[in-house]
Amino acid sequence: MIKKPNFYSVIIGTELLNGRRKDAHFAFLNEQLLKRGWTHKASFVIEDDTKLMENIYKLIKADENSVMFSYGGIGATPDDYTRQIAAKVFRDGKMQYHEKAQELIINQFKDEAYPHRIEMGNLPINAKLLKNVVNNVAGFYLDDRFFFTPGFPSMSQSMVIEALDKHYSKNDLIKYRKTLTAFCGENDLISLMKEVPSEIELSSLPKIIDDKRQVVLSLSSSNKTLLGTNFQKFIDFCEEKNIKYILEDTNKIN
Repeated sequence: MIKKPNFYSVIIGTELLNGRRKDAHFAFLNEQLLKRGWTHKASFVIEDDTKLMENIYKLIKADENSVMFSYGGIGATPDDYTRQIAAKVFRDGKMQYHEKAQELIINQFKDEAYPHRIEMGNLPINAKLLKNVVNNVAGFYLDDRFFFTPGFPSMSQSMVIEALDKHYSKNDLIKYRKTLTAFCGENDLISLMKEVPSEIELSSLPKIIDDKRQVVLSLSSSNKTLLGTNFQKFIDFCEEKNIKYILEDTNKIN
């Protein structure tokens, strides 16, 4: 298991981009990651384009701490390119008929496994399998980091849970967060924001309500002391400048 993984999702489906279908993968994966103390690094929704798929996979592979969930394109139709592209990027193009994957396909479809469905068992070399609870046609993964699932949420969701439970069940690194809403313009706080060290994640969300400016400022870090010291600077600044603030995210207040 990678100690500090960066999680990526690649959702492949022209039908999502042209509006014929709605995506359900990102929300589910994001929820599962957050439950375990992880977060997304990035998420891509792309069309069924082999060059684009290859480039996205290469981009993610270049991150030595990357963990990827790829959705779609592992079926048997002519527009299912994922197995081949995954082999090209992660296995120098080498593929093999996975004995167990083929066995599952044959058991499920009998004579109808041939001549097309059986090809779903042609996987990048040294692939491991993810259980398909719907029709037993397995998903697969490589190097305990790169996970490939069907485009159907009914099939992919259990695979996501299986993969996370087995390899990335919990983030043992505790992160702390402090948030306030200041009733001023974002510009008033920028100079102080620039002083926040890189070890602290900073987010600033400005908004205008009834012609009045406010900004939700949130700091997060695994260093509790450093976080507290820097967050206090914003409180001190607001009090010094007579800026009203509350220690809440107003976006979450009903």
